[in-house]
Amino acid sequence: MIIIPAVDIKQGKCVRLLQGRMEETTQYSEDPLKIAQRWEAEGASLIHVVDLDGAFAKEVKNLKTIQNILSGINVPIQVGGGIRDLKTIEMYISMGVSRIIIGSEALYNPDFVKKACLKFSGRIVVGIDARNGKVAVEGWSRTSETNAIDLAKQFESCGVAAINFTDIHRDGMQTGPNIEETALLAEAVSIPIVASGGVSTIQDIKNLLKIEFKGVTGVITGKALYEGTLDLKEAIRISK
Repeated sequence: MIIIPAVDIKQGKCVRLLQGRMEETTQYSEDPLKIAQRWEAEGASLIHVVDLDGAFAKEVKNLKTIQNILSGINVPIQVGGGIRDLKTIEMYISMGVSRIIIGSEALYNPDFVKKACLKFSGRIVVGIDARNGKVAVEGWSRTSETNAIDLAKQFESCGVAAINFTDIHRDGMQTGPNIEETALLAEAVSIPIVASGGVSTIQDIKNLLKIEFKGVTGVITGKALYEGTLDLKEAIRISK
């Protein structure tokens, strides 16, 4: 299971949101590149970068900051937020982004995900963010009637590299990940699952490692690293 530190970008700064609410923002750095370099130095093998403004605006908003991160580190990054068409995916891949995360559009336009997987095999990740088991979209500002597991099953055979699964109620709350829901999703599909939301301590990593055999191949963590309740080097060590 790989430990994936998150770098969330709002107006060019590195921030964290509480349960995805833009008004509940904590700024951690003026320079997201420095943060990415820190996680690389501590052993990260993949960094999760989110264009928060892009998620709400439905188009790329922090391109320059993402370019800076790409040119300033040597580990791969995955990028999400506001990715709604093949042209944007092509742009990011040509820049050197390793994996592209499709969120809202996976709900609105599943065929787009399938086309992207055909064109960019092994590079497409579906981001499924759930509130009480239902898929939330548009920077989590809207909750649909679609069940997270039902959405995941639509991508079973199209070559999605992974599903990033976030429990919104736990995101930024440091209350521990939703082990039960994550395990249910991993059991329901053959696609690798990356858990997100609620990680607070090394014990949370240990708890996730217990469901690794079900197909949970990674965990994204943000606030716990920024607040110092989780040590990245230690998390990487025990995950190996």
